[in-house]
Amino acid sequence: MFSNSRPRRRATLLALSAAVAAGGVALISPASATPTPATTPAAAPAPVVQPPALTAPGAAVLPADTRFFTPESDLGARRQITEARRLKHYAEAGLVEAEVNTPQAVWLTKGTPAEVRSEAQRAVLMAKAQNTVPTVVVYNVPGRDCSQYSSGGAADDAAYRAWADGVALGIAKGDTVTVVIEPDGLALMPSDCAPGTYPAGKAPTDEGRIADITYVSQAIERANPKALVYLDSGHSGWQNVGKISERLVRAQVQQFQGLALNTSNYQYTANLKQYGTWISECITYATVVKPGDYGSCGDQYWSGGPANDFTGVALDPMKEWSDTATDPTANTAGVNSRYAAALGTVKPTEHFVLDTSRNGQGPWAPAAGTSYPDPQTWCNPPGRGLGDTPQAQPDKAFPLLDAYLWVKTPGQSDGSCNRGIAGSTTDPEWGGITDPAAGAWFPQQALELAWLSEPRLR
Repeated sequence: MFSNSRPRRRATLLALSAAVAAGGVALISPASATPTPATTPAAAPAPVVQPPALTAPGAAVLPADTRFFTPESDLGARRQITEARRLKHYAEAGLVEAEVNTPQAVWLTKGTPAEVRSEAQRAVLMAKAQNTVPTVVVYNVPGRDCSQYSSGGAADDAAYRAWADGVALGIAKGDTVTVVIEPDGLALMPSDCAPGTYPAGKAPTDEGRIADITYVSQAIERANPKALVYLDSGHSGWQNVGKISERLVRAQVQQFQGLALNTSNYQYTANLKQYGTWISECITYATVVKPGDYGSCGDQYWSGGPANDFTGVALDPMKEWSDTATDPTANTAGVNSRYAAALGTVKPTEHFVLDTSRNGQGPWAPAAGTSYPDPQTWCNPPGRGLGDTPQAQPDKAFPLLDAYLWVKTPGQSDGSCNRGIAGSTTDPEWGGITDPAAGAWFPQQALELAWLSEPRLR
């Protein structure tokens, strides 16, 4: 059913680099600078452990009629549906039922190597029996989430790699499978965490994080050449394009299918499509046209370019971006014109997928006049809705976009949010309740997501 003929890009990129490196066009006006919300990335050190590179594993392309796998629904969801029917709240029951019956990911987050092997194997075999493509999320890297709401992960790099081998053995039994590697793993590196986050002498390192992500990705592709591996890369409201592109290259993204965006977040699909394309273009520019020049990559924090005479501004994540937007804070023509001029005939090759599980209403900000020490806009924001349902090749205008996926399980909590209020264990945005722990079912949010879905649930 699935083509496995598209070769990896490494040889092509090497051949192109000799032809274009000398004549590359600068991506940024010499008089301009690209603002960034984060510090300039340090020079990439050698990984602690670097597995041997894969030579030419295949890279399947998902057909437009791909059917994605729907796993067994959360027990909390089943209880909510049963209770709604008992109370004759049939509309509520129908909405939540439609929500959980939409294809979504299976998360691998813990367990021994043997346990995770069994869990992965069960998912891919069930999908195979249904002639569907599963989405699997690998989420167990040491020191994940800066020890915040989704803290945990393997004890150390060695334990993680043993666990990763278990994941790979489980996925080996499948056909085509989409795999999202370590949500926030590259966008939120150990060096991005606040001082004192980890116990002295036990802190994970950026070098170890990079090596772990490369290791599990290679292990999966060795075990199953039909696996489509996407390295998670945050979202359009976070790291600038150059910084995340450099981290992706350090993790050897060119060996894999590409990158994943917006996992468990709420950014507009229109903005993510632009951001994913820019990352792919930046990787090509900084590895082929002008090697190492990630700092000149156009990004969301300064929109200048030939199309607007380099009169750029920061793009507003609360608005939907496009090349035709009349609002300068939503217009992407400048950035796109910069990449077009710089790349010429050189084509970007890294593909991407988007998590559209909860972005139907876009990102959230507190109401005007409401002030929190930390609004935690990523944490159970109210008034959000389900987004586009999973679909392969959803937009011909963005050929590098492989699929919309529901990666985050909608209805599962992001954590017990308190909006940064010291000493508080409750969430004022949900009526002062204590939100369920990360990964636990959140009935109120599940219903609201379904009720406010955009487009409407079919």
